[in-house]
Amino acid sequence: MKNKKEHTAKYHQPDDKKDEHDTGEKGIAQDPRQEIEALKNKLEEKEKEAAANYDKYLRSVAELENYKKRVSKEKADILRYGKEDIIKDILPFMDSLDRALEHETGDVKAFREGIALIQDQLLGCLKKHGVERIEAAGKDFDPNFHEALMQMESDQHDDNKIISEMEKGYLLNGRLLRPSRVCVCKKTPKEEKEIYEQNEETGE
Repeated sequence: MKNKKEHTAKYHQPDDKKDEHDTGEKGIAQDPRQEIEALKNKLEEKEKEAAANYDKYLRSVAELENYKKRVSKEKADILRYGKEDIIKDILPFMDSLDRALEHETGDVKAFREGIALIQDQLLGCLKKHGVERIEAAGKDFDPNFHEALMQMESDQHDDNKIISEMEKGYLLNGRLLRPSRVCVCKKTPKEEKEIYEQNEETGE
């Protein structure tokens, strides 16, 4: 009998192990489904995030294009109407010139004084916009601001001094707009001058 019981116990033991094995298989079988479900949820979240980022990208591109168009229009307006302020400031002087030409007095001196007054007002207007005259007469010649159109001797001026101006020069906020076109004093060395005078006397 004892052997029979032991045989029976041994016979049922594999069944218990089989049940444990089956339970383990069921547990393992459930894990992949949960993992797949979790991955699907994550995928949905990432798809929503990608869609949101793409929408932001499209908005940014649209805003950039609008900005470029606005800047381009503003640049075109500046090029087209940028001189409006200075022109408005100059128009009153045109009115003054019109009145001066309409008013005939026959007095040349008074007419010149009127024109000089308008010129001073115009220079004041230009100065308001950063334009200044270069005062060159009597100054040392400076190639950075002056252009020598001719040279001549003068007892009343030192060497390299500006004798007269043919055209006024102007600066715009310190930068050269146009050089003064001038006549410069050029002294002849005394020895050369004496030789020149002797040659004149002898006819050589």
